[in-house]
Amino acid sequence: MSTNVYTGANTGLNQFFARVYSIVGFGIGLSAVVSALMLYVFPDNMAMILRNYPWVYYASVFLELGLVFVASSAARRNTPAALPLFLTYSALNGFTLSFILRAYTQASVFQAFLSSALVFFVMAVIGRTTKRDLSGMSKALMAAFIGILIASLVNIFLASSAVTFGISIISVLIFSGLIAYDNQMITRVYQATNGQVNDGWAISMGLSLYLDFINLFLNLLRLFGSNDRN
Repeated sequence: MSTNVYTGANTGLNQFFARVYSIVGFGIGLSAVVSALMLYVFPDNMAMILRNYPWVYYASVFLELGLVFVASSAARRNTPAALPLFLTYSALNGFTLSFILRAYTQASVFQAFLSSALVFFVMAVIGRTTKRDLSGMSKALMAAFIGILIASLVNIFLASSAVTFGISIISVLIFSGLIAYDNQMITRVYQATNGQVNDGWAISMGLSLYLDFINLFLNLLRLFGSNDRN
């Protein structure tokens, strides 16, 4: 491969990473803005929803679960609706997150967010630079994630703080690993398509990394704010 070809491929990959991360950043930013509005501009509305209309919160949670699958499918098919669906999901997620964040102090939220950003950065660098194939690790992480989901459902009835603590620690490890894997996947997608990556791929990878970050943040928040819960 000539120097010019290599440089061109590297530039194209960097541009693809930039597209993916602009989507991730916009999604996280939108969620943060919506959460901040609910917490600091519309706190009375939040209290009214919790007191009189709790079904609004639960309906929003189920809606966003469905919306993330729809957005992911639209991204894979590279339809024009993919980006609006992702942004709608990010905004709705910000709404539901606000009800979780209100149970924690600002200090805990800040510590969790800063720690999430640092972990995300480190794992992203590892995922992009490592020569090791992380596919096997991703399968193990997904299996562990399913186990965590089952344990979380069981713990709804047990209400064990020790189990919650253990789940949070394991979840931090799972999503840290997935951040590295998803960053490696960005490179693989670019190479597999010979650099002909469409917007759908960028949105799909952006959605994956957005979910990694949010889940990492929530689990670190549970650890940092274990004494904050009302």
